Amino acid sequence: LSLYSSPARETKYVENPKTELEEGVSRLRHGLEPYTAWCQLGLGFVFSGLELIDSSKVKVDSSLCSGFFSEGYEFLQKPPAGFYPRLGVISFAGIIGLFLARGSKIKKLVYPAALMGISTSMYYPQQAVAIAKVAGTQLYDWSLQGYIAVEALWKDN
Repeated sequence: LSLYSSPARETKYVENPKTELEEGVSRLRHGLEPYTAWCQLGLGFVFSGLELIDSSKVKVDSSLCSGFFSEGYEFLQKPPAGFYPRLGVISFAGIIGLFLARGSKIKKLVYPAALMGISTSMYYPQQAVAIAKVAGTQLYDWSLQGYIAVEALWKDN
């Protein structure tokens, strides 16, 4: 036993404050939750037929990419819970984006990517926040470089 008594340690858990982006994604997820649940029920029925593929084995030649394909095949054999319905909702959002993007080639690039990004951020909010932070930093850097380039051209003239 110790001769001296140790003082009681008082530890306090401090939660990190949520950013505006996290709050916005949270509100969006809660608002769209009934619709995504409905989509998951319908897509769960569609993707239940994928278990029939199990009888045929995929053979991959030994090459540089064989490890990648075998890992992908194993992942698709034992996916995490809810993977196929999420994949279906995200893919369906991309198809809706293609449908809405009639006319312009730029719209055909932006709309599907934006809708797929929004639907992906509903299912993977932590990864979406991390990607948004990196993308925001990169966008700021690019805009600053553009500003410096325009300023240099303006001063030369």
